[in-house]
Amino acid sequence: MGDIWQQAIENAQQLRRNLHQHPELGWNEVRTAELIRNELTQLGIVWEACAELGTLARLNPNGVGQHIALRADMDALPIIEQTQHQWRSSHEGCMHACGHDGHTATLLATARWLKSVETHLPGPVTLLFQPAEEGGHGALKMIEDGALEGIDFIYGWHNWPAIPFGKIVCPDDIVMCGNGTFTTTLVGEGGHASQPELCRDPVLAASAVTLALQQIVSRHIAPQQPAVVSVTSIEAPSGPTVIPAKAVLAGSIRVPDKTTREQINQLITTISRQTAAAYGVECEVEIFPRYEATINHAEHAAFVRQQWQRDNGADSFDNQIRVPVMASEDFSYYLQHIPGAFALIGANDGPDHQAVCHSPFYDFNDRLIPVVTRLYARLVGAPIAE
Repeated sequence: MGDIWQQAIENAQQLRRNLHQHPELGWNEVRTAELIRNELTQLGIVWEACAELGTLARLNPNGVGQHIALRADMDALPIIEQTQHQWRSSHEGCMHACGHDGHTATLLATARWLKSVETHLPGPVTLLFQPAEEGGHGALKMIEDGALEGIDFIYGWHNWPAIPFGKIVCPDDIVMCGNGTFTTTLVGEGGHASQPELCRDPVLAASAVTLALQQIVSRHIAPQQPAVVSVTSIEAPSGPTVIPAKAVLAGSIRVPDKTTREQINQLITTISRQTAAAYGVECEVEIFPRYEATINHAEHAAFVRQQWQRDNGADSFDNQIRVPVMASEDFSYYLQHIPGAFALIGANDGPDHQAVCHSPFYDFNDRLIPVVTRLYARLVGAPIAE
């Protein structure tokens, strides 16, 4: 059994670097899906397409125990990679800057191991290879296409460079916040920079709106409440002697619950409009909800921590990072439908793995593949290679 385990880990590391070299954006993971399905076919694992590019792999389908699902995401990001690894992205402007290549490879290692011990599994196991996590609502599409039918509960994870290697964060409730984006369009009257009195300047108004919006959290939200409002771009193309007629703001919010989301959304609209009016410009606000908070079910979160501790020791829980983390995850969709838990697992073991997710210098830590494969095996009650 040890040889099979070692083969599963080594094969997954090679696959991870292959995936990293060939990243694909959400809803374009054609090669990635083909690679996954070919691996599953070679392993003799029954699979079916879900949400077109997603894949459901079935193990021990006739088992009488509880039906458990394990999930990995597949998509990359529109970022120009700056690492110098041999396996750096071959697709200019696209890279695996969040580690979904590693998540996918780890679930394939899990697939290989579970297939080798399939007759010893206490119940059915479904492996979810999901497209379009990065804002594409891939989890929702998987659910709509039947991914959770017959499943009792689900587990997932995300590598996290801000946590030391070997440490885990898996709280009993909220682990990651919900998010949303907004766009504020300000329309005034452009003209010559030497005659501002004859214009209605949207750039000045945009500056005032930006400052006002950035005060929402500090002056309208209780200090104990986790929330973020960030204006991330201001666009007002013009020349150095021209006051433009239009400026567009865009930004992001992070919220722990729907009540806070509604409060912040209303404040963004009201503050933008009233501030714009003070500067004599018209204002239109569009708000785009994305993901709700990822909220663990306490029983299953405790089970994850218990199983992690068995292999990583009593001091393997990270108590330094504050939760909820303000990043967001569409794993939240799964936990809105069935019980389960989502864990953040530390990747930081030195300079090569300290770059944060979404950084052009990020690279997945391959040392995570065996430790998370072991965790996944324990979560479904599989025998473990010693």
